[in-house]
Amino acid sequence: MIQFSLNGQSVKTDLPADTPLLWAIRDGFELTGTKYGCGMGLCGACTVHLDGNAVRSCSTPLSAVAGKQVSTIEAAGEARVGAAVQAAWQKLDVVQCGYCQSGQIMSAIALLSSNPRPDDGEIDAAMGGNVCRCATYVRIRAAIHEAARSLA
Repeated sequence: MIQFSLNGQSVKTDLPADTPLLWAIRDGFELTGTKYGCGMGLCGACTVHLDGNAVRSCSTPLSAVAGKQVSTIEAAGEARVGAAVQAAWQKLDVVQCGYCQSGQIMSAIALLSSNPRPDDGEIDAAMGGNVCRCATYVRIRAAIHEAARSLA
């Protein structure tokens, strides 16, 4: 039995310890905002926060989250930074197809939580592991700057 906090709630699962966190979140706890992209931690669609750090849930085993805090896109707007990022995404109409956006938003929240005034290079470095097939990268960077301004 593995116990951890999921979006502020204590949860338990009897899935095998080597099960990717992504499948526990989506199938076990029915939170489908976190997306499956590549299954190898390369595209960022499955990004969640583990104790506040952005991680790829498709390559994070359940054993790594025992006793820790996991946050998904479903809870992103509950915190000040998350609400600012989501508002900036909407204001600047970042989303095109939308598939990668939950991972993009979770990475942006992690960035702004640790660096409230990132420059373009810092944004590009932090977001580099998130792939957007629609190429909305310019809008993503602009939205991160907008969220930072709104938080200042």
